[in-house]
Amino acid sequence: MKRVLLHVGTPKTGTSFLQEVLLQNRTILAEHDVHYPAERFDEHFLAALDLMQLTWGGLETQAIGAWSRLAAAVRGIEHGTVIISHEILARATRAQAEQAIDDLGRDAEVHVVLSARDLMRQIPAEWQENIKHRRTFSYARFLRLIQDPERSSGDGSWFWGVQELPAILDRWGAALPPEQLHVITVPPPGSDRDLLWKRFVDAFGLGAIDLDLSEIGRANPSLGVPETALLRRINWAVNDLVPSADYRPAVREQLAHGTLARRHESPRLAVPPEMVEWVDATSRSWVDDLRSRGCQVVGDLGDLIGQQPRVYVSPDNPAEKQVNAAAVDVISTLLVEQIKVVHERDHLAGELDRAHQQIELLRLTFVERVKRRILNGLDRSRVGRGIHWVYRLARGRA
Repeated sequence: MKRVLLHVGTPKTGTSFLQEVLLQNRTILAEHDVHYPAERFDEHFLAALDLMQLTWGGLETQAIGAWSRLAAAVRGIEHGTVIISHEILARATRAQAEQAIDDLGRDAEVHVVLSARDLMRQIPAEWQENIKHRRTFSYARFLRLIQDPERSSGDGSWFWGVQELPAILDRWGAALPPEQLHVITVPPPGSDRDLLWKRFVDAFGLGAIDLDLSEIGRANPSLGVPETALLRRINWAVNDLVPSADYRPAVREQLAHGTLARRHESPRLAVPPEMVEWVDATSRSWVDDLRSRGCQVVGDLGDLIGQQPRVYVSPDNPAEKQVNAAAVDVISTLLVEQIKVVHERDHLAGELDRAHQQIELLRLTFVERVKRRILNGLDRSRVGRGIHWVYRLARGRA
């Protein structure tokens, strides 16, 4: 029977890397009867927006009908393994999850795959993602929102919707037996950097396929404390000036990922000391819950018990010297990019001038050819030679 592996998150667990590998290798995957139905990088994201009826900065209009098209494409694949992957699917309600499984599983066995990382790292990572999406609220405020037991704020509700592992499995696994639920754990800090990818390969059955990883980068790298603090300040300054369409390439990609993420010596974001006990207790309760479910685990559920940070630096009160150093790097990058733009503009201007000159030369050559052809034709008869003589007389050349 055809299998559908429905990977539903969670965010910040290597999902972007996995999706880029699948997209770039979809041709060779298909040769091994493994199918990743997507022609563009955001195809499964738009389908998830459509399934869940989410608003997302105007992208929801592009998403209309995307889930139906993706589900139809999956049903059109007759055999083998089909992989669907996007981390915001973790937020789906039980009704939406059941609809997805029904749409994809009419002629297939659906397996739900959940990749998970310890809460000690997920909490600061989620706040940082908010900052990368032009938010400006402080880390302290974010921590208060997610600790609200009522989860009355949009930010708190979203965080637990995509991070609370037992609740995600409750929603997605309600209609599936335990053997069709899979949890991939993200290895702890200091592990072999390839270990998470090996776990993805194991979970998705890709071990026999020689995949090309040479062009795959870290799709969503993390920032340190001063870098995130600087980005938050940049958001304060530019949010009213930079349109949404320009923010992602200019600020998120060029400044955050292209420049700030390359600074590896800065202190990392972490959970503050006063929250460690609460986070640890929550994580241990989740691990106990997952063990009791009997779902298939790739990795070790113990990986979900996070390590207490040895050093904590508040991103709301960073060392200004470090922030200034990060700002100098940003300014330097912008200066280099501006010089490249000027050189490219000057080069294009020179090419345009040369093209204009060539066009003018061709025009003059064409006119001269036509004139010469006419005069040669005139010289073949007595009347023509007379007309030519009158022409030369009029030009003062007779």
